[in-house]
Amino acid sequence: MTPRILLDTAEIPNGGGELRLFQRGQEFSIMLGSNELMNSRLSGSEEALATLPFERLTDRANARILIGGLGMGFTLRAALPLLDAKAEIIVAELIPAVVRWAQGPMAEIFDGSLDDPRVAIETADVFDLISQKDNHYDAILLDVDNGPDGITHASNDRLYNPAGLKAAQKALRPGGILAIWSSASDPKFTRRLADVGFSVEEAPVRAHGKRGAHHMIWLAQK
Repeated sequence: MTPRILLDTAEIPNGGGELRLFQRGQEFSIMLGSNELMNSRLSGSEEALATLPFERLTDRANARILIGGLGMGFTLRAALPLLDAKAEIIVAELIPAVVRWAQGPMAEIFDGSLDDPRVAIETADVFDLISQKDNHYDAILLDVDNGPDGITHASNDRLYNPAGLKAAQKALRPGGILAIWSSASDPKFTRRLADVGFSVEEAPVRAHGKRGAHHMIWLAQK
């Protein structure tokens, strides 16, 4: 049996715990405690976080996209072929080590996507980028936690409370979409999105094609 090797660890800011990067053969996984946050074999729902919103945007020309959470780059890679040469994609990643992993041991998974001239990586809290500009983004794609509970970083809660959702709404252009990945459904959160004025659609997806765990993507349109 191929052994699982610990490649590196990284502290989440403000006492959020320790991320661990493992490799087993060609497979990578990122763990927080006993929770596997992501695995290189399971990319379907992260790819859907890009493809589902773009299917609903009426105009993708010169689109400006904000992705919260670099992860293993599946959302970024899925977005790139859907956008034209003048698009801008900003990826906010809070933990510098995750960016190093993407440029180092996991570079093959990223397949050059970080070198695309349309892509800019910001080592920052995505909430701060959301709050800086109004009517700026065509889509905001959030995959920064296991859902609207903020388990990996307590300050992620501010993304999902009513004030944070209103900030995202202000940051979007008219018709823009806020898409949020979650490991599970949450009817209360669906109502919260609607209460702040979004047109909301729930999109159940599978972790890998037609197989794997059931995940949820909320598509909230301004």
